[in-house]
Amino acid sequence: MRADVLVVGGGLGGVAAALAAARAGRSVILTEEFDWLGGQLTSQAVPPDEHSWIEQFGATASYRELRDGIRDYYRRHYPLTERSRAWTDLNPGAGWVSRLCHEPRVAVAVLEQMLAPYRGSGRLTVLQPYRPVAAETDGDRVTGVTLAHRDRDERIEVEAPYVLDATETGELLPLTGTEYVTGFESQAQTGEPSAPAQAQPLNMQAVSVCFALDHVDGDHTIDRPAGYDFWRDYKPDFWGDRLLSWRSPHPRTLEIVERSFTPNPDDDPLGVNADQRLNPGDGNLWTFRRIAARRNFVDGAYGSDITLVNWPMIDYFEGPVIDVPNASWHLSQARELSYSVLYWLQTEAPRPDGGTGYPGLRLRGDVTGSPDGLAQAPYIRESRRIRAEYTVVEQDLSLAVRGEHGAVSYPDSIGVGMYRIDLHPSTGGDNYIDVGSCPFEIPLGALIPQRMENLLPAGKNIGTTHITNGSYRLHPVEWNVGEVAGLLADFCLARGESPRAVRGTPRLLAEFTDRISAAGVECRWPQIAGY
Repeated sequence: MRADVLVVGGGLGGVAAALAAARAGRSVILTEEFDWLGGQLTSQAVPPDEHSWIEQFGATASYRELRDGIRDYYRRHYPLTERSRAWTDLNPGAGWVSRLCHEPRVAVAVLEQMLAPYRGSGRLTVLQPYRPVAAETDGDRVTGVTLAHRDRDERIEVEAPYVLDATETGELLPLTGTEYVTGFESQAQTGEPSAPAQAQPLNMQAVSVCFALDHVDGDHTIDRPAGYDFWRDYKPDFWGDRLLSWRSPHPRTLEIVERSFTPNPDDDPLGVNADQRLNPGDGNLWTFRRIAARRNFVDGAYGSDITLVNWPMIDYFEGPVIDVPNASWHLSQARELSYSVLYWLQTEAPRPDGGTGYPGLRLRGDVTGSPDGLAQAPYIRESRRIRAEYTVVEQDLSLAVRGEHGAVSYPDSIGVGMYRIDLHPSTGGDNYIDVGSCPFEIPLGALIPQRMENLLPAGKNIGTTHITNGSYRLHPVEWNVGEVAGLLADFCLARGESPRAVRGTPRLLAEFTDRISAAGVECRWPQIAGY
């Protein structure tokens, strides 16, 4: 097969890239290995992690189209109360982590709607479920990628002038010989205040296998997981208790805190103020990432809230899942941990009334679209990252370093983002690293490999460090990166120029900046303070 642009990986960055290139008139092939497009928003089942100003500014126009589409889908198809239907900034789950918490299947429907005109016209071909297994190169160019079907012995070879790596782990980088880094860089390499003295390439953020729960009458206890005894007794040195407990380090202070858990509280959805500046929202785990608040819907529509479990105790940091021979074993153990957390919640979790266990907790695999009850895919926080023309470092955006000056403003900015530098416990034994951030820009140089000419990152694999990946890995930024990668491929095809030349030539850079601005990409922030 052949197209103008090949996008490998159908997560948020991949969908945004394919949409941008197709809207520009290019023929596009988009691949995805799981059953749903959307990556962390859908198959990984993680509600949006967004900044405090997301309803006003700080995202691309097409990302706003996605968010608006999700709300409109609820208004058109769900039995909302009149009060919730009239809620301009409708938060279907009334979760505290984000101003828009929702069921993943709704995002799948909206993403498919956005892509449908281009699939119908034949401009976009989606290959699903396929993953890359090999690549051909000629010098500094990728000439083809081989894709393997997930479930049967079938392979497809694809050629394209531009190849975008939107996979969750940067899978094309080793397949194409593209130079990349993993894990923790050293302070000598980056100058970052939070970096270690020695580089630690296998020290990566925890992965998590999320799942959805409701709480209804009856006993819905799952079979005791084979590895339950191990996880029930597992006590990391820095945790302050067993991993399976209500106690864990506070990400920002590292103080050991105890979180509450109240299934189906009778709270008012419109009373939830999901603002990360004021409250990280994780005090009550049930409402933290709730994706369906029953009081948003007419009486009887939902017998229970639905909450999404992406909580501290499901973080798996026993070993990395990138560039190690036993990656599949670690991923299976991450799933075993999630089942063990569920079993602990159902049988042994302390209740406020002095009892133990919540047998009414019911695993909602129908909500996550997976026959085993968990999310279809693990939540991968940290990818392989290209060795880029420019690497974003901690001192570019740290609030402690930059202060009132704000984040570094890049002459080649191609987008904006905002999130604290939020690193979960890692495979090297590190506790949380959570650093205040300034609203930041995305430099084009972070999307351009030092050597390869027609391979572009379109997700979490851009030129960040282990530390700054903590800010650049979230939903709106991944979408922005993918969208600009798709627009850059189109721009280069139209002018016969390379991405490197676009960045290095003032005239071309100005033209490209005008092009993405016209497409609704915000490249600068207004004057606001970080948190």
